[in-house]
Amino acid sequence: MLSTGPQLRLLPLLLFCVTLVLLFQVTYAKRDLKSACVTCQQITDNFNKGFDRTAKQGFGGGNTAWEERKLSKYETSEIRLMEIVEGLCDSSSFECNRMLEEHEDLFETWWFKRKTKHPDLHKWFCIETIKVCCPKGTFGPDCNACVGGSDRPCHGNGMCDGDGTRGGDGKCSCDHGYEGESCLDCIDGYFSEVRNDTFSLCTGCHESCKTCSGATNQDCDECKEGWEEDDQEACVDVNECSKDPPPCEEDQYCLNTDGSYSCKACSKVCAGCTGAGPDNCQACASGYQDTEGTCTDIDECSQPEPVCSEEHQECINNKGSYVCICSKGYEEEDGKCVETPQSEKDEESEESEATAGQHGEL
Repeated sequence: MLSTGPQLRLLPLLLFCVTLVLLFQVTYAKRDLKSACVTCQQITDNFNKGFDRTAKQGFGGGNTAWEERKLSKYETSEIRLMEIVEGLCDSSSFECNRMLEEHEDLFETWWFKRKTKHPDLHKWFCIETIKVCCPKGTFGPDCNACVGGSDRPCHGNGMCDGDGTRGGDGKCSCDHGYEGESCLDCIDGYFSEVRNDTFSLCTGCHESCKTCSGATNQDCDECKEGWEEDDQEACVDVNECSKDPPPCEEDQYCLNTDGSYSCKACSKVCAGCTGAGPDNCQACASGYQDTEGTCTDIDECSQPEPVCSEEHQECINNKGSYVCICSKGYEEEDGKCVETPQSEKDEESEESEATAGQHGEL
C-alpha cells in the first residue's frame, strides 16, 4: 500500500488556490479594460472642456486687428495646449494621471498634425490610437458588435456588457419588462404588443394578471394571487373581508383592496367593529354606551348612585372610566380619606386669617 505524503495531500489545496488566482486575474482584467476606457473618455471630455474654456483667451479688451492676430497665434499654440493638458486630471486620480503621463506626446501629435483631419479626439486617441475603447455598440478586444447590432444593442431593450470598451462579454442586461439573451422576450406580467426577429415591445398586463396576452383583465392567461376568474373568464378581485371566518382579529376591521386586504385597529370605544370610528362599533367597550348608533363616554360621576362611596371622596370622570380622589384638605391613608395634618405654620396662618376677620367685623 502506497503512503500519501504531505506533498500529495497539499496538491488539491494548491490547485484550488491557483484556480482562485486565475479567476481573480480574469475578473480584474475585464474590469481594468472597462475602467481604462472610462478614464480615457474622462480625459478627452476634459480636453474638450478646456478647449472651449480657452477659446477666447488672448483678448485684452478691444477687438483690434492686433489682438485678433495675437488670438490667432494663441489658438494653435503650444501654450494653449499646455493650459488645456494641465486641467485634464485631478491630482488624486492615479489612473488618469498615469494614462496622461504615458501618452502625453500623442496630444502634441494630434494638436499639431492630426487635429484637422481627425477632429474627434476621443475616436482618434481612445479608439484608434491607444485602443482602450470601442465605437458605441461594440465591445471586447476586437470591438465586436453587441447582440442586436451596433446600431441597436440588445435590440434597444437593454445594455450590452462592455459597450464602447475593450472589455465585457457582450451579454445583454435587459430593461425591466424584457428578458432573454437578446432582450426580445417579455417577463411575467408583460405581453408582447409588437414582436418580430429584430424588434419587441413589451407592455404591462392588467394588474390582475400574472401572465397575459393583452392589456385587459379578460386577456389574463393566469390570475394573480388575490384575484380569481369570474363567469366571463375575467380576473376579478377576491374580497377577503367577506370570508368566514374573517381574516382579522376581534379588535380589528378588514379593509379590502385590489388583490389583497389589510386589517385596521378598531376605535378604543368599540368592542369589535365593522369599520373606522365610534359609529361602526359592533358593541361598545366598557365605559361607553350606545347613543343613537354611536358609542359615547358614560359619565359615571353623574349616575344616581354615587360610584365613590367612601367619606370625603370626589368623583372625576375621564374617557371610558372615572377615578375617586380625596377632597381638598384630605389625603388617602389605608384606602380612607383622612384629614391632612396641619403644620405649625398653617395653624399660625389660620389664626392670622381669623384675627383679621374679627378686626374686619369691628
